[in-house]
Amino acid sequence: MAREVGSEGRLGGQAEVEGVSGTWKRLTENVNELAGNLTRQVRAIAEVTSAVAEGDLTRSITVEASGEVAELKDNINSMVESLRETTKANQDQDWLKSNLARISGLMQGRRDLSVVAELIMDELTPLVSAQYGAFYLADDTAQTPELRLIGSYGSPQDADRPERFGFGRSLVGQAARSRRTIAVDDVPADYVTITSGLGRTAPVNLVVLPIVVEEQVLGVIELASVHRFTPIHRDFLEQLMETIGVNVNTIVANARTDELLVESQRLATELQARSGELQVRQEELQRSNAELEEKAALLASQNRDIEAKNLEIEQARQELETRAQQLALASKYKSEFLANMSHELRTPLNSLLILAQLLAQNPTRNLTPKQVEYAGIIHSAGSDLLQLINDILDLSKVEAGKMDITPERVPLRQLLDYVEATFRPMTTQKSLGFRVTTAPGVPVDLLTDDSRLRQVLRNLLSNAVKFTEAGSVELRIEPADAAELPSSVRHHGAAIAFRVTDTGIGIAEHQLESIFGAFQQADGTTSRKYGGTGLGLSISREIAYLLGGAITAESTLGQGSTFTLYLPVARPDFQESPAVAGPAAATTDPARGTQRQEDAPQSAHTPPQQRRLLVVEERPQGLLSLVAQSAVADLSDAHDPRGPVQVITAIGAQEAAAALAAEACHCVVLELDMPDGAALRFLEAMDGDSALRGVPVLAHSNRRLDVEQERRLQSRTESQPLELLSSLDELRERIALHLTAEVPGDVLPLVRHEEAVQPAPQHVDRTLAGRTVLIADDDARNLFALSSILELHGVNVLHAENGREGIETLTAHPEIDLVLMDVMMPEMDGYAATAAIRAMPEYARLPIIAVTAKAMPGDRDKSLASGANDYVIKPVDADDLLACMRRWLDA
Repeated sequence: MAREVGSEGRLGGQAEVEGVSGTWKRLTENVNELAGNLTRQVRAIAEVTSAVAEGDLTRSITVEASGEVAELKDNINSMVESLRETTKANQDQDWLKSNLARISGLMQGRRDLSVVAELIMDELTPLVSAQYGAFYLADDTAQTPELRLIGSYGSPQDADRPERFGFGRSLVGQAARSRRTIAVDDVPADYVTITSGLGRTAPVNLVVLPIVVEEQVLGVIELASVHRFTPIHRDFLEQLMETIGVNVNTIVANARTDELLVESQRLATELQARSGELQVRQEELQRSNAELEEKAALLASQNRDIEAKNLEIEQARQELETRAQQLALASKYKSEFLANMSHELRTPLNSLLILAQLLAQNPTRNLTPKQVEYAGIIHSAGSDLLQLINDILDLSKVEAGKMDITPERVPLRQLLDYVEATFRPMTTQKSLGFRVTTAPGVPVDLLTDDSRLRQVLRNLLSNAVKFTEAGSVELRIEPADAAELPSSVRHHGAAIAFRVTDTGIGIAEHQLESIFGAFQQADGTTSRKYGGTGLGLSISREIAYLLGGAITAESTLGQGSTFTLYLPVARPDFQESPAVAGPAAATTDPARGTQRQEDAPQSAHTPPQQRRLLVVEERPQGLLSLVAQSAVADLSDAHDPRGPVQVITAIGAQEAAAALAAEACHCVVLELDMPDGAALRFLEAMDGDSALRGVPVLAHSNRRLDVEQERRLQSRTESQPLELLSSLDELRERIALHLTAEVPGDVLPLVRHEEAVQPAPQHVDRTLAGRTVLIADDDARNLFALSSILELHGVNVLHAENGREGIETLTAHPEIDLVLMDVMMPEMDGYAATAAIRAMPEYARLPIIAVTAKAMPGDRDKSLASGANDYVIKPVDADDLLACMRRWLDA
């Protein structure tokens, strides 16, 4: 079952073991329950995501889950809900725009206001789900302006109902005078009656909308419905009034123009009959003609306005369709990605990393140097994959709005100790200078999310170290000048600036903004020197925004960069949670001169026994103390219900023995490199005290121990729990593991000698011995892995890092029998290189096998079309690769 589920990815099976009972029966039942749960959860997630990808947004994941699977389920459900709401909003807007365009088109070319009014009532009233409608036109021919009914929909037979209203009289007149829409909810039953042949009822919602053009009221539309008008109906009516106003104004202007034309014709007739009055009427006729020209120009302008608005409506509709297509495509991609990405990937990957690290350390000295190198490559590749998974999941949390912020009081000194412990070893390893400085006026603590702040600083400093080959890296913390603060930070009050400065490769000015995009890097070509996913800065900027801050970048290509994190000292809307107690500060115990952690306030769930960690090293607050405090701080970030951990630092073996005699400790961290054999004397003292013999000791050394020292230390593991560690990262992990154990010392050791297993004999294929193979691949780890497989079988291997170099190597070594060609390479990819080789007559029959990490439809045909003989997919199966090579070499 473990192989089927964990390695082969086959779900739905059940383990069947006959004739077992007790522990084996329970184990079988637990495995079946685990497989069943995983099957239900994964298939439920796959079913919903497949439905979403096909356009069904009504589904949601209801399967029972917990932990990270539950979080994934919630994220996908949230994504589906968000997509459903977005789709509904787009549909509403499409409905609004299309109906605006449709009704506007229906009114085009109409010249009779009565016909237009009836047309609007017939189309508009049912469109907004109303059952009663009335169209009142403003009449300015009377002594006082009034509104008269010229069109209706579903009007009841009521002789007493007036058809004219003065401005300010009734809600109809009031809407005209105030030029504002009037809406009435919960209309009384006797207000108006909606009737049909089957019965009658009263509406519940009434809306009165004025038709206004250039501050002039042209009419009023009244609608009533037995349902409440929706927000999209309200928006539609508000926008439609402007379109109706323009059309009504055009019809009124046309009518006035017709009247003026008739009057002009009448005057012309009278001119013929009254020639004597021609001179008198000449001026009046000129004025009439001028007014006619002005009205005609106004009419032409209004027609142009109508055409422009119709064009804008059509453009908006097309833009809406384009955005809907883009949204559907983006949703499809994200659904496919999340369906294949699961938090469960981290569980087997974690085991792979731990076991690969153990093999790389080779504590039992039973592995060859080549095998140790294999394990190191596996650990490196697994670490890269784990970081990619973490970054992508963080990015999806940010995009979905699911990243939680937990404000707490963060001592600045504790943050600086964490930075020192984490990055001092990294810079020392690369021979870089490393400084952490604080300017005067910096507050002693911040109210922010400690873990998220560390994540941002960790990313900025990691980038600085990665992209700096020589020189230094510096973190400077200083009060931020209000003038330099981004606008998004300024309104939060006082702020400080974390400036990370390096002397690395630098960034071109035109790329300073693009590097903050997801999957973007300054060196983003396929031939880039530095690895990474390009997600770190994108996630960091989003986290900074959630914390109320911002990140800016300044750089000069080839000279270095400065990334500045601006962070408010305390956002006004942040409140410290009283249930979260921050890690305590380190103080000095005057009784013994030792460094210890002050007890932080304990929660109600803290057990009576205090967990203590003793660090024994040569100097106070040394490297091991910083690593231990960093591990303890991480435990505090997780809000362990058992309370804080007390860290005690002892200088030398004598002081450490006194500290252990004074109070018991959960675990001991020991520096093996102390002078004069002090570490061995301390171990002997612990071995001689029966009360201390069961306390686990994590012994760290910066150098490789000689054989005699290692033998003496390994002999002590039989009488007391002792672990020999050379990696600070591993030391940090083992400290956390021992401190979180329910029972002190109840942690499995790294290596148990009695369980050492002899390596299985490796079958060597002698048919390939002596052959020469060219591997063209730009990834050093792939080159190493493929070379290692082939060299085990006696194959002579030549390397090339791109297609052009591969061709040069091929022409320089005519003894090459076969080429393994990676498809994706910089400068010249595998397709172009294969085609170029096939164009050379002397290599027309040379076997070429394409190797790629892509397995999309058409890739095999593309490789074969370029001239390859066969096609192998990464990750490469060794047996399949060797069989493929034998087949083409034999041919």
